[in-house]
Amino acid sequence: ELGDQRIPYLGPSDHGFQQLWETSYSGLALRRSCSLPEELHGRVEAALLTLRRRGCFLRDLVKVRDRDVFTAVSRVLLGQPGTTYRYLDTRLFTIPWPAGSTETETTGLGPQEKPVAELKHSLSGYHIEDEEDEDQQIGQGCSNLNPAKTSCPGPAQFNVTLLNYMDPAAMSQLKEEPYYGMGKMAVGWHHDENLVSLSPVAVYSYSCHEDDKGEGVRIGLKVAWDIHTPGLTLPLQSGDSYYLRDDLNRTHQHCVLAGDSARFSSTHRVAECSTGTLDYIQSRCREALSNLSTDPETGTHSLLSLLPATLQGYEEIHNEVEFEWLRQYWFQGQRYTRFCSWWARPMEQLENDWREMELMVRLHRDPLGPSNNTY
Repeated sequence: ELGDQRIPYLGPSDHGFQQLWETSYSGLALRRSCSLPEELHGRVEAALLTLRRRGCFLRDLVKVRDRDVFTAVSRVLLGQPGTTYRYLDTRLFTIPWPAGSTETETTGLGPQEKPVAELKHSLSGYHIEDEEDEDQQIGQGCSNLNPAKTSCPGPAQFNVTLLNYMDPAAMSQLKEEPYYGMGKMAVGWHHDENLVSLSPVAVYSYSCHEDDKGEGVRIGLKVAWDIHTPGLTLPLQSGDSYYLRDDLNRTHQHCVLAGDSARFSSTHRVAECSTGTLDYIQSRCREALSNLSTDPETGTHSLLSLLPATLQGYEEIHNEVEFEWLRQYWFQGQRYTRFCSWWARPMEQLENDWREMELMVRLHRDPLGPSNNTY
């Protein structure tokens, strides 16, 4: 429909930018770097650089339009212990951040996790600050470019933080933004998927070796499936944060436009993980294995119920453990064991549970066969 035409877009220096923001992109909010303590900036930046120096940022193999591709940016997922985040047919396993004041003995990244967890707490409540707080910040010379205030139910309960790193100089195949002519994209147009409905997304940006003469990173936004509303671009300085609030992530798409310097982002999300926690999959295993009986004297195994619904139920769980957890972990999640051993023992237990479910499948097919005593 567009042909060779471009859809217009506006940046901060363009006439009508603020009005466009307020009318079509009101769910976007910007928090300038001066809103956060300098000490926190320093600790977060040091943590990000240390994580990269230790080789923690890795590219993921994902599925895009039925094609398996590596992500252009490298990343690592931090979050609540036992939480996973699934996107583009890939399950990411969290490196757990410290839970409250309790130290975790399960990871070697403790000193690096703490600043990110503190940043998460700082960002989680910002989108419900009242106008008095914002007026005070403006009076201190720290102006946040935001549309009109919207009501929010309370602080966001972020449960995962996806850290990203990208260096335009090392990326030879950056694509041009195709619809508006915004420039080269580090991350293409997308919705953040698998999130709790209407939950906010908070993104902290840190640019390495930021140069006033070079082009900085920008975010681009557009209304999904709309060629009439102009797009919007927002430049980010190092230390700035932006928020996607209300239903903006559902009704709009966003992209990241590459600047001239390398850049980290710390993306805080409320992942929809009702079927994505260790507690969940362990409870599923217990449900399936409750149909397996073992004679304490002979060690002979048998199935307690042969009802079709029961047999179908544990075969579904058997497949879920294998394809949604074990294969995902051994294919990509295991890469992080050199930094974090948290998942090693739980995954060994899942594999043992899977073997017992393999036995149950064999018992169903041949209850008197030799497989009855081995698995």
